[in-house]
Amino acid sequence: MAYLLDANIFIQAKNLHYGMDFCPAFWDWLMETNQAEKLYSIEKVGDELLAGNDDLAVWAGQRHEGFFLPPDDATIHALSTVAQWVRRRDYRPAAISAFLQDADYYLIAFALAHGHVVVTHEIAGDGVKRVKIPTVCIGLKIKCIGPYQMLRNEHAKFVLERRTA
Repeated sequence: MAYLLDANIFIQAKNLHYGMDFCPAFWDWLMETNQAEKLYSIEKVGDELLAGNDDLAVWAGQRHEGFFLPPDDATIHALSTVAQWVRRRDYRPAAISAFLQDADYYLIAFALAHGHVVVTHEIAGDGVKRVKIPTVCIGLKIKCIGPYQMLRNEHAKFVLERRTA
């Protein structure tokens, strides 16, 4: 079981707690954990990050093909399961349409197809205007956690190096 990261994990890390300029250890940890085959994202998330035209886009562009995974046959098959679940709920048609065109749809399908844990900053909700990742994950029995839980589960440590005077 590996982690599958939503775009907001990368974006909020860059903009808030793990800025690339002052916390490179977070970004190194992402790469090391990916190399250990315990952490990925999907191609559509990578595309979203590349469209940003910033340091995060540069970082995303430097990842090898095993970081942002393309949809495979199992994921394509799982898309219909995810779509059926969403369509059976009381979401507004615009919310369903937006979801089915979004990377979140593929992220959830990939997790369902491969038994991965989805990692997102989103919080489950019962609104009808927006389909949220954790809500769909709960409905489809896909494990979904926040980034800090992932870091704790993996015993990540971002320790300052000792400086000599």
